[in-house]
Amino acid sequence: MAKLGKRTRAAREAVAGKANLSVEEAVALVKANATSKFDETIEIAMNLGVDTRHADQMVRGVIGLPNGTGKTMRVAVFARGPKAEEAQAAGADIVGAEDLMETIQGGTIEFDRCIATPDMMPVVGRLGKILGPRNLMPNPKVGTVTMDVKAAVEAAKGGEVQFKAEKGGVVHAGVGKASFDEAKLVENVRAFVSAVAKARPSGAKGTYMKKIALSSTMGPGVTIDVAQAAGE
Repeated sequence: MAKLGKRTRAAREAVAGKANLSVEEAVALVKANATSKFDETIEIAMNLGVDTRHADQMVRGVIGLPNGTGKTMRVAVFARGPKAEEAQAAGADIVGAEDLMETIQGGTIEFDRCIATPDMMPVVGRLGKILGPRNLMPNPKVGTVTMDVKAAVEAAKGGEVQFKAEKGGVVHAGVGKASFDEAKLVENVRAFVSAVAKARPSGAKGTYMKKIALSSTMGPGVTIDVAQAAGE
């Protein structure tokens, strides 16, 4: 078994035996253990009582975190003509059409969010097998297939977070950086949990939110009291 480093061992000892904490306690503990040389991302993972193989149990949504994510979001936009110009003016990093499709097909994906105007979807649709598994496929349900390109780009750049339940019913996202004030991280965590709660699908039965864990990029995770996080 590999020997743990001093920092990793100390972080694990700090969270040992601590579970079902309040959001405030969890944020304080995770933030205190984020001691890497870089600004670690604070990540949330939620285990939901859904079976994503069924369409009526799919969980998907978008939330503009009140204090942003602290991450520089690279945005690609599929558009032509005036809409392409609108995207560039709004601050999109990459704008294109068939040329962008060919770049992606060639294996180059240098963006974190993909937006498209509706008329571009026949082109974007050919990239389903590449963008889909990476949760980058534009989708009207989360506002990334739209004619209002300016608003979509600005929302992505402003700290908007998309979420989608993966196999096993797990939703995860970055909710800020370790350098954020505790109060801002707490606010972001509660906003994210609230958004997932509101996205409860019609087919979900029984307990919806089963477990919530918070961690930093390099640190151990701690579980949060679900009822307290949801404000119940």
